[in-house]
Amino acid sequence: QVQLVESGGGLVQAGGSLRLSCVASGRAFSSYGMGWFRQAPGKEREFVAAIRWSGKRTSYADSVKGRFTISRDNAKNTVYLQMNSLKPEDTAVYFCAASEPYYSGSDLHEYDYWGQGTQVTVSS
Repeated sequence: QVQLVESGGGLVQAGGSLRLSCVASGRAFSSYGMGWFRQAPGKEREFVAAIRWSGKRTSYADSVKGRFTISRDNAKNTVYLQMNSLKPEDTAVYFCAASEPYYSGSDLHEYDYWGQGTQVTVSS
């Protein structure tokens, strides 16, 4: 069992940056692959980025490639999402999620644990 708490969301102008954090508690953080997803009003939850337990493999949605970077610090039980060049269409609630350690994919059904989410709003 693991508990996940996201932070770092807020209101930012288009072109700006935010860094989201997700702190895990409970079972050893390094036992999990981690992902970020987002959900905009009226839309389905969608994959953003993921990282293996070791941090050595990452994956990204096409819509965020080159702008967002996922990373993790296993000593701090934390996964990060650095978001640069933000666009209004990035506005959503962002969730972190935990999967089995070698998974770093986009299928939300592979993720067993979810945080409550943090709101990101990008104004034009």
